[in-house]
Amino acid sequence: MNYAKYIDHTLLKPESTRDQIDKIIEEAKAFNFKSVCINPTHVKYAAEQLKGSDVLVCTVIGFPLGASTTETKIFETEDAINKGASEIDMVINIGALKDGRYEDVQKDIEGVVGAANGKTVKVIIETCLLTDEEKVKASELTKAAGANFVKTSTGFAGGGATPEDVKLMKDTVGDDLEVKASGGVRNLEDFNRMLEAGATRIGASAGVAIVQGLESNSDY
Repeated sequence: MNYAKYIDHTLLKPESTRDQIDKIIEEAKAFNFKSVCINPTHVKYAAEQLKGSDVLVCTVIGFPLGASTTETKIFETEDAINKGASEIDMVINIGALKDGRYEDVQKDIEGVVGAANGKTVKVIIETCLLTDEEKVKASELTKAAGANFVKTSTGFAGGGATPEDVKLMKDTVGDDLEVKASGGVRNLEDFNRMLEAGATRIGASAGVAIVQGLESNSDY
């Protein structure tokens, strides 16, 4: 199994430079990662640089707070896809979820799913800000809205993925959706724990170290 294809090679820091984007693009091609996950401002450039490779361009929508309007998220999604994005990682309206405004949350996700026009949509629920009951509800709403993945974290809210959260999310969505673990996955041990819990995609800035660890493992 090609575990490198489980990894979205990620660089989302606001101060990211073109040189740093070039570096992760070259690493993604060299190690055959599933995608580079970058902010929307870099999508067009990354798509041009990755043309002819099988590395996808993933970008983030409503990031990192999830508090922009649905209309804004829809525009962001359409714009990103027009510029070459193949996968969309959106942040839910976290406050609406906590208010119990579940219809608003679902419609927000549905808006992005519709704008993605068949492209993969991963829905970031920001687990570190939620109770277990809210994590379950957010996962259920993600499923009902027709997204492809439910994702743990932005990495910007003070907490990242845990195996316990991944398992809870996977148990909730079953075989209908996949789970992406993101935030704090820094080495092979973290990677394996997330896969064992049910994740089928990992968002990490440490993708190179993870794959190098896998290559030295006889099970790779």
